[in-house]
Amino acid sequence: MRGPPRPQGDLTRASVEDIAQTVRTTWPTKSADNRWNRSRGARDLLEHLSQFPGETWQERWEASGFNQGGNPVSVLRSAPRERSQIGTGAACLMCLRIIQPSLEAFRSNTFLYYGQRFLAAQNDPLLEKFWAETQATPVNPIHHGTALFDIAVALTTQGIALADLTPEAFLHYAWECRRQGLVLGARGAGSRFPGHLAWQVLYTMGHFPSHGPATLKAALLNGRSTVEELVDRYKIRNTGVRHLLVAYLERRKPELDYSTLDNLSRHLASNFWATVEQLAPNQTGLRIDGELYQRWRDRVAIRVDGKGRRDFDPILRAVRAFYADLQAWAAAEPEQWAIWVAPCPVSDAEVRGYGVRKRRVKERMDDRTRQRQPLLNTLLEHLENRYGHLRDLLAQAADMPGGQTVTLEGRTYQRLWSRVDERRVRLGGLANVRVLDLGSGKNINVTHAEDAAFWEWAIVEVLRHSGVRIEEALELTHLSIRQYQRPNGEVIALLVVAPSKSDRERVIPMSAELFAVIAAIVRRHTTGGQTIPLLPRYDPKERQSSAPMPFLFQRKIGTKHEVMSDTTVVNMLKRHCVELGEQHPGFLATSFTPHDFRRLLATELINSGLPIHIGAALLGHLDLQTTRGYVAVFNEDVVRHYQGFLDRRRQARPTDEYRPVTAPEWLGFEEHFDQRKVELGGCARPYSTPCQHEHACLRCPMININPKMLPRLDEIEVDLLARRARAEAEEWLGEIEGIDLTLSFLRQKRNQTRRLTRVAPVDLGIPGIAPRSAARRE
Repeated sequence: MRGPPRPQGDLTRASVEDIAQTVRTTWPTKSADNRWNRSRGARDLLEHLSQFPGETWQERWEASGFNQGGNPVSVLRSAPRERSQIGTGAACLMCLRIIQPSLEAFRSNTFLYYGQRFLAAQNDPLLEKFWAETQATPVNPIHHGTALFDIAVALTTQGIALADLTPEAFLHYAWECRRQGLVLGARGAGSRFPGHLAWQVLYTMGHFPSHGPATLKAALLNGRSTVEELVDRYKIRNTGVRHLLVAYLERRKPELDYSTLDNLSRHLASNFWATVEQLAPNQTGLRIDGELYQRWRDRVAIRVDGKGRRDFDPILRAVRAFYADLQAWAAAEPEQWAIWVAPCPVSDAEVRGYGVRKRRVKERMDDRTRQRQPLLNTLLEHLENRYGHLRDLLAQAADMPGGQTVTLEGRTYQRLWSRVDERRVRLGGLANVRVLDLGSGKNINVTHAEDAAFWEWAIVEVLRHSGVRIEEALELTHLSIRQYQRPNGEVIALLVVAPSKSDRERVIPMSAELFAVIAAIVRRHTTGGQTIPLLPRYDPKERQSSAPMPFLFQRKIGTKHEVMSDTTVVNMLKRHCVELGEQHPGFLATSFTPHDFRRLLATELINSGLPIHIGAALLGHLDLQTTRGYVAVFNEDVVRHYQGFLDRRRQARPTDEYRPVTAPEWLGFEEHFDQRKVELGGCARPYSTPCQHEHACLRCPMININPKMLPRLDEIEVDLLARRARAEAEEWLGEIEGIDLTLSFLRQKRNQTRRLTRVAPVDLGIPGIAPRSAARRE
């Protein structure tokens, strides 16, 4: 650290007149009023500070009380113009490094254009390079000034030059701003961090180390803790047991992922031993008597919030495995483990009860699925209608002048226009589309609302059509979209799901609905010829960031692109369920989670007749029993399966039902869709079942109408109406009844198809692999 820079020389002890003259020459301007305001404000503040003790102006500044938060210099004047003058003078003194304010003192004042004024006073080529790099960053120009302001404030309050600004120093500035609630636009104290764009530019221009975090968010995230840090979170007093737990977890660490290691350390260090020490402070070893064990079990069965712990088995199994491992390892390494060998306090009876408790969990999960299955369509329609409404509103209001109104679906909106919008446009950016809902009186930022509605609709559609886990969905990239050409020449779109819980990659064929959603996501990212940005994704469970990848579920928020988090999706679903609860009582006590869509799809697949081993392959389960655990059987399904059992009970259950999927079986699974193609669309009857409605497709609830066949439905309706007129003339009452029934089904299917086509599919084709150049092949 080279100490505070002095861009215009050391003025910390200069006279008032010398400083006023420096202020006039540092910021030359054609306006004499502006020059006089700056020098007059600086002179007034210095004359006030001269009344306080100290040899330097900094010492007098601190003695005056202005270096404390909540005490702006504008209190020295009452007239608005004079208050502005003395504030401008204070900013000039800080830019010249005559005064170094604390962060609280600086942010207690309002300084307009401080970043530009600071840049002009420093004569720092590195700072000028930073400003040029910032202006070249493709974000709304209004954020450029904010980035310069963040750097200027950090350098001013820390008394350093940009060359001395380290990642740690800037991180300290960001944390202090958040802690004190000093962030521009913050909604209350401690709500946001500043400096995201500034950090990004400093990293890009090479000022911050290349091996460090590329974004401020990555720097703020917690990395992996060592085993000692995991154990020491719980303040274990017994040194011997602490060393034992550290050694045990170090031994188990190579075979566990980080999240499992974290949970195991919590079970053993917190739930087990730290709780034992609370109950029996004098306990020195692992030999626990029955009375202490029962007290421990009663204590751990209650969570910190006072509610009962429903899933107690992971703690019991972790403790039992701990004792068993010590006994096994003691035979090979007695010098390290033998002294800790003791009888396990968890009895065999408690372990035998694990199966019963698992069945209770299965029952709760099945009941949860049954409760949410009838509510699924309501949630989907709500998200779809919301996105469609905001998309249409954005399209109509984007080119409207301020004050003009537009009516959409019975709701009237008025376009808003403010000075902030004027400033955005003046700086070369685009103003957000904001409207006033004249019915409710709410201001709506349509640009942000439409973007959020799209991603909310897209993530739910991907989850329900693919059945992937939430972390798998968020890890989907542009590279996950593949193609496969079947023997008959048809091209099938495939979705490659990265290894997740089962640590095994799998490939699933995409339905038309799923491919339409994926295509819409890609189109949204690539509008205007752009490419999908490469971003790292932070895994909160593994506490590490991935390599930069073109993730599909990424959004641009403010100045940065971010991959969506699972917490964002969970909170979104909760919010919409609360909104639906106002009109649909079923949502009052029910909320969806991302995993509910996986269970619903598993139930639909298996109960529709799909062989369970194929369903397990689609869901990525290594064990068929896991897939069975996902299936919530409904009453009508029980009857149908039981009748099938009666028909086959003389036959032994085929063993090939439990083997891996063979190539001919998978080919048959694909080809069975060819037999479902009819004139109006595709039949969705269960796998490997015949048509039960004698091909009366218009009356069949299993037909999915192709949107391209809507004109054909109109032709059929005209023909049916002509036949009905003839039947009325001939008094064929039975024929009239049949035609009316067919007409009702036709109109119902037409309305449903039109509703589904509101979110129009995007035809992007199938991405292929570009041929390598000859040089690279060599």
